[in-house]
Amino acid sequence: MQTLKNFFHLFNAVLANIYFRFPAKSMTVIGVTGTDGKTTTTHLIYHILKSAHLPVSFISTVEANIMGKTHDTGLHVTTPSPWQLQKLLRTAADSGCKYMILEVTSHALDQYRIFGIQINIAVITNISHEHLDYHKCMENYRRNKAKILKGADYSILNADDRNFSYLNKFVTGKLIPYSLKRNSSKTQISCQGNPNLLGQYNQYNIVAAVSVARLLKISDPVLKNAVRRFPGVPGRMQQVKNRKKIKIYIDFAHKINALDNVLKTLKDKTDKKLIAVFGSAGLRDRTKRPLMGEVAAKQADFIVLTAEDPRTEDVRAIIADIAQGCIRKKASEVSKNHTLESLKANGKYFFRIPDRQEAINFSIRRLARKGDTVVICGKGHEQSMCYGKTEYPWDEKKAIQKALYGQI
Repeated sequence: MQTLKNFFHLFNAVLANIYFRFPAKSMTVIGVTGTDGKTTTTHLIYHILKSAHLPVSFISTVEANIMGKTHDTGLHVTTPSPWQLQKLLRTAADSGCKYMILEVTSHALDQYRIFGIQINIAVITNISHEHLDYHKCMENYRRNKAKILKGADYSILNADDRNFSYLNKFVTGKLIPYSLKRNSSKTQISCQGNPNLLGQYNQYNIVAAVSVARLLKISDPVLKNAVRRFPGVPGRMQQVKNRKKIKIYIDFAHKINALDNVLKTLKDKTDKKLIAVFGSAGLRDRTKRPLMGEVAAKQADFIVLTAEDPRTEDVRAIIADIAQGCIRKKASEVSKNHTLESLKANGKYFFRIPDRQEAINFSIRRLARKGDTVVICGKGHEQSMCYGKTEYPWDEKKAIQKALYGQI
């Protein structure tokens, strides 16, 4: 059935390319994929190229920016449909764009959404457990990610990722590896001094972006200044300033490795309590849920399990799956009505609060004390929450403001 659907996608992609006259041919196309970091890497490459005054556009999970004009790409979508994608590419080509950066998912690669687009520079940030509901196994997932390398003139791969050797077998052009462990002076540009690029995982994103920029002959002074001034990506380690003297962050982390990286980074930055609020999407990879619970229980002091696009699944059942991992890592379940003062100072605790607004209220109003850090994961930049088959308006930052200051 999936193969039949993919042929339908291919047919549409062929028609879209013909209708819009293969617009990608007039541009250097940089394709970025990976389990984690692809959105930040895409935006950072764009920011560097824009700082170098190159005619550049991008299409990412967050938005499409065509020669300075922003376009919404839809709800819960990274790579648009072939018709929408080719239309955006035609708009870019007609506007004089010479460099196009595409964030590409494994789904898009499997479904031929980027058919007809020659990827000149392919970037794979890393590969870890994700989307197994769709791909069924890691081998299929890795193989689909590797499709972006076919025909690419240059392949930029993370040499520190455990899949490096596997991916290297699919490289058809010139391989450009990048690494933090090898401490290569050719690729290192520090993220120190940029509060929007916290953690080692962002250092990897920087080195990937810098590898692309150096390939395009962008000078070091421009590179360093661009990285230092990078404004960050909405919903990616986005800090929400407040008067309550607690640190509050929004992050899109909804995958095992991403959640681990975010929590580890914030844990290292505080000597107070770390409070994590998150859930897991309904009708998606169920196998990752307890693993995310384990990661959270390992890193956070308090965990508040809640809704995150439950779709037609019972949100309480999704939370129960995540809770299994919390319990395995010896976190204790506590009722939201429990007297918090009676809890052990060095204990690990989790709560089940299905309503996401209520969960955010609870974490900020009751759990957090002066100096504590609250991170709310899973929704990031998204502007809707799916219950049943309906998308309802949702804004993570507004939900936080409501928790902080009441109705807004």
